[in-house]
Amino acid sequence: MTEVLFALSIGILFGIGVFQLLRRDLIKAAIGFAILFSAINLFFVAVGAFEGDFAPYVSNVEAGRQTSDPLIQALILTAIVVSFGSFSLVLGFVNIISRRYDTVDSNDLNKLKH
Repeated sequence: MTEVLFALSIGILFGIGVFQLLRRDLIKAAIGFAILFSAINLFFVAVGAFEGDFAPYVSNVEAGRQTSDPLIQALILTAIVVSFGSFSLVLGFVNIISRRYDTVDSNDLNKLKH
């Protein structure tokens, strides 16, 4: 049941992120970028568990279960840092565009076509 819940939540977050990323408003596109990265991080968490019965960050050696792969945990930490840096860069671009062109609507940015 947990696999279905993870799959549905990852799919919904990924769909919302892509939908927001394709919007004309640059702020909504930036928020879609953050939602998309959250879906990717949740995907890493979902595939990190060996049996699917416990989260990858839980060590359950006493019960005889195999613990999760630490490589997945390192990938999640790296993905969080990269997504935070990328989101900061995108917000910086949106800030510069909104100040320079006085709009956040991508339809109004005719000067970028030249």
